[in-house]
Amino acid sequence: MEVLRDLASCPALTAGSAVTIGAYDGVHLGHRAVIKEVRRRAAGLGCPTAVVTFDRHPASVVRPESAPRLLTDTEQKLELLGAAGVDYTLVLHFDEDRSHETAEDFVNEVLVGCLRARLVVVGADFHFGRDRGGNVELLRRMGPTLGFDVEGLTLVPVPGFEGPVSSTAIRSALQAGDVETAARLLGRPHEVRGAVERGDGRGGSVLGFPTANVAVPAEIQLPADGIYAGWYERPDGSTHAAAISIGRRPTFYPDGGPLMVEAYLLDFDGDLYGERAAVRFVSRLRGEERFESTDALVDQMSRDVQAARAALETA
Repeated sequence: MEVLRDLASCPALTAGSAVTIGAYDGVHLGHRAVIKEVRRRAAGLGCPTAVVTFDRHPASVVRPESAPRLLTDTEQKLELLGAAGVDYTLVLHFDEDRSHETAEDFVNEVLVGCLRARLVVVGADFHFGRDRGGNVELLRRMGPTLGFDVEGLTLVPVPGFEGPVSSTAIRSALQAGDVETAARLLGRPHEVRGAVERGDGRGGSVLGFPTANVAVPAEIQLPADGIYAGWYERPDGSTHAAAISIGRRPTFYPDGGPLMVEAYLLDFDGDLYGERAAVRFVSRLRGEERFESTDALVDQMSRDVQAARAALETA
């Protein structure tokens, strides 16, 4: 997949392209269904596929006070789009100027001017441009004059889940600690990334469970506070079973410490400081608790490790 970082890098698409547009936060099953349809239609047209997305969630500019946390950072989003078989991804910088651009100007500048769109595929409820003025109806009005067809797709359902797949539904599941439902809608376990930083130094020396403290950016959506079974991936690609804690360590900080993501790697001995880690959540073991003593906490952590091992063996 070729990544286009701005409109100055538009490729020479002599055969045009089949395009889809959106935040693509999470690149979940619904997104992948759209991409699958774009690829199918592009093959019939004999042209490449293109995704138009943004370097931040548009809501972070338009309504920052209620902007959602992200399911994926830009790096992970691009990896997932590439794995889905997209030929080009155009990542637009979203700022105040872009937020005031009309839908008509966006179509002319980006879809036609840059990507030579012959087909535009979006969700049936998709909106874009200033004041959300662009939608499927507007695209269909403009398409005949500008030389592209339009297809609006209904949102994808998942058997046993009430409602269509959406980034909002996934965030709601994560906020409830339901990482299993989130994984069903994503098509993979929810993953967060960050550098391993030094913590209080208590995990190995005091508790006997040395943990990697993963500094996840504040804009990324974490599951609810609690203990999870999951996987820890190192920069070399090796993956390790892990018991993962998300929370504020109430046993040591009764009034609430800083929110931390801590991973204890099962059957591992080594230095992880400074490396980039990817942490994936498979199942929730319990909520966060405050213990009356360090010994009581250590006993529970031993049980958590065994529960994580059992959960991952059957996952």
